[in-house]
Amino acid sequence: MLTNFQSVYIIVLCVAGSLLFMCGLNWIWPREDRREHNDQIGWQLTALGTTYAVILGFMLYAVWTTFGVAEVNVDLEANALVNIYRLAAGLPDPQRAELQSLARAYADATIHEDWPQMALEQVPGESMEINANMWRTLMSMKTASPTEVIAQDHALYELSALTQHRRTRILQSTSRLPNVLWCVLIVGGVLTVASACLFGSGNWVLHGLQVFAFSLLIALGLTAIAQINRPFQGSVHVSNFAFLRAQDNMRMP
Repeated sequence: MLTNFQSVYIIVLCVAGSLLFMCGLNWIWPREDRREHNDQIGWQLTALGTTYAVILGFMLYAVWTTFGVAEVNVDLEANALVNIYRLAAGLPDPQRAELQSLARAYADATIHEDWPQMALEQVPGESMEINANMWRTLMSMKTASPTEVIAQDHALYELSALTQHRRTRILQSTSRLPNVLWCVLIVGGVLTVASACLFGSGNWVLHGLQVFAFSLLIALGLTAIAQINRPFQGSVHVSNFAFLRAQDNMRMP
């Protein structure tokens, strides 16, 4: 979980550290002395760069896929909530009014309680209590007509889906990339940039530009992974727009 300022700071630090390492290496081990080892350094850099590119690309794809799944899950949860609100119209009083009131309260709690708490890596509890009250309301209903039986059956199906999507959302808000994978990404990036710095180039300006571009690309990839690694925290996160839209739908007659 990174803010935009932290991301920029990390990128600048990584690029500056890479260039300083290259300058220090040139002072300790001159470029002219390293030039005779370029053949060996070249194939090592090719192997490391290719391997690390595959790892970095796969990790970025994996976290972005997880982020997309979290967005879809939130949309499905909000849609299930609106369906429950609409289906409540087919239930008898007092269950109809109570279930619609609970549906509106669920949307309010999700927007004003769940999202701020998930942003702080906390597990929200108010929407869970409202969800439990919705179950009690539906299960306490004594059906009298075929229409009410159908409405209750469909409402129970949507409530089951709502509960499942909420549990999935909470799990997604607490999941993160394992530390061992972060070690692979960071150590791999350091080794790859260090290998690029070892190359004995005759033009130190061109070599510096290459190291700059290489380290910048790696730093951008790592910060992008860190930004979207946790779908509900940080500056890049899943929006609560689906529940705002659900609120508008439930206000419509």
